[in-house]
Amino acid sequence: MSVSVEREIASFRDSEIRNNLRRVLESCSKLVEAGDFHDSENTVSELIEYLDSVYDAAVSDPDSERAENEAFEAISEIHRYICSPSLDQEVVDALSFELPKAVSKFVGISSRFLDIATSIIDQFIVKCGPRDMLSILCNTLGYSSKITKAASYIVPPLSGISKVIISIKRRQFEQVKEAVPIILNVLKVVSLESEEEEELEDVFDRAVGIANSICEVCNKLEGDAKPKLQSVLGLYVLQCMALISASLGYKASRCHSFVLQLSQISSYCGLSYLSLLTTYEVETVASSIFGGSALVHLVSINYLKVSTKHHYIFVNLLNFPEDKDLCMGFLSHVKHGAALSVIWGLVSEEVAYTAKENLTAIKDELCNNQTKRWQAIGTLKQVLSFVNLPWELKKHAIDFLLCITDGRISRNCNEEHSEWSSYMPSLFSALQAVKMVIMHAPEPELRKKSFAVLKGVLDDIPISQRLDILKALITNTDSSSMIAIFIDLIRKEMHTAICNSRSIVKDAPQIENKAFPDTPFWNPGVIELVELVLRPPQGGPPFLPEQSDAVLSALNLYRFVLMIESAEKTNCTGVLSKNSLLKAYNEWLLPLRTLVTGIMAESKSDHDDFAVDTVCTLNPLELVLYRCIELVEEKLKQST
Repeated sequence: MSVSVEREIASFRDSEIRNNLRRVLESCSKLVEAGDFHDSENTVSELIEYLDSVYDAAVSDPDSERAENEAFEAISEIHRYICSPSLDQEVVDALSFELPKAVSKFVGISSRFLDIATSIIDQFIVKCGPRDMLSILCNTLGYSSKITKAASYIVPPLSGISKVIISIKRRQFEQVKEAVPIILNVLKVVSLESEEEEELEDVFDRAVGIANSICEVCNKLEGDAKPKLQSVLGLYVLQCMALISASLGYKASRCHSFVLQLSQISSYCGLSYLSLLTTYEVETVASSIFGGSALVHLVSINYLKVSTKHHYIFVNLLNFPEDKDLCMGFLSHVKHGAALSVIWGLVSEEVAYTAKENLTAIKDELCNNQTKRWQAIGTLKQVLSFVNLPWELKKHAIDFLLCITDGRISRNCNEEHSEWSSYMPSLFSALQAVKMVIMHAPEPELRKKSFAVLKGVLDDIPISQRLDILKALITNTDSSSMIAIFIDLIRKEMHTAICNSRSIVKDAPQIENKAFPDTPFWNPGVIELVELVLRPPQGGPPFLPEQSDAVLSALNLYRFVLMIESAEKTNCTGVLSKNSLLKAYNEWLLPLRTLVTGIMAESKSDHDDFAVDTVCTLNPLELVLYRCIELVEEKLKQST
């Protein structure tokens, strides 16, 4: 405790608050020493209620210096009492479960309370023993859900836990394993909800301190317990890396220091950048540590039974679920942390150096190995899809993806094998994440780079699967502009397929109804996509002008397919069959012409800005629409 706080405590004289607290504390001591545990529990409750009333008075009137001073006087009296060398151990035990919660609340009044609250908890650690206090402090953390200023409240118990972990002499792995889920659950809730950067810096300073304490314990362990504890530490570090990256500002004064420390510990745990991007399986590691009955011993669904020297207490585990999948909630951002560990290495050479990593070699490895590249893309999507992250970190993720998906990479997958199919869901979700960056990035340059990444990832997907991926992207997109982009990519793929096939078979005889063999994009699924836009599943023509980009792109694709199939005298897509032509004419094109004509006529009669914009938007669409109608009418005449 600082010298200034000690002087402040010494300055207080006898007062009503001090006398009331002394009376309750002395009563509690006498009852405990007499073995009257029932009445002593009531007295402890009375003590906590009194402290709460003093706390509430200070919080309800934050501008009152008198109320704050009275609160400090109350907590100072608690400190004086707990520090007494003559205090009976049974009294300490009776107070140990409730007082850490009560005094931690006072930190929310002012930062001046932090040192003394931490010192009170330190006294309990010394007098009660580390194993008991680990359970008690975890319970104190769990109580944060009931506290308004939870970020400041959890700082003292986190400080205590970092000291307790170092002091545990036996079964360190088992003790830490039980505490980590509770710590991470509280950190996640507090960090993602609090907006006070300074308070969060204090929180993460203690959270990183806990990581350093676990690391110190690992160094002392031998045998099987050491790698197990390193696995727990690795999970803890990655979750903290994600929470720090999302909660603190990108340029927060202490953020870089936290990342440096976590990167060093991550390296100590054997978590290389390449393994984090490619082979690190959170579920596998977590299940090996927390799976089955090894997670925590639950007496009931919600409470952990903990033995102290003189009685049993029940620690609320934040309704911690028994279901193994649900238990992974406290590790919900470990995958994000794995990706962010690498991204921070790109942000800062010092971080990469601390982690003992060579990013140039990693980029080369990913460029030359398609499977590892797919795995890395699936990991890096976590950064792009993490809503809370600052755009600066997402920009570095896009730059990294651009490096490993440009035109100079090795594409060596075998179209005849199905092993790569397991990566398609992950690549699809990565493309979804890149799509969101394109739609929402604040800078044009970042949107441009993201589009280049989108094309690079699509080019990396086997061509036999590419159309299905694009169709899935279209059906899972609400943005008209993005749908237009995806449809345009399909049209370009079809054009490329034609050019490639012509160069291969220009001297070969034409196969019946198939001028361009082995071109997966030339199939009836393309026309189904056109119908999806021009005649939405909910019925009726599309909404205009809201969906004009998608409609124009779909019309251009339909015109392109119609013209190519006609010129080549093929019908790979089925577009030239009479039933298909009639369906397109009667169900897509004519209803759309009626809608466009009506909107254009109405807009031309108005003279406001919206009407002018509508006419400008629909003019190119109208031109392509009439050209499609002409082409279909010509083909229908030829078929009669």
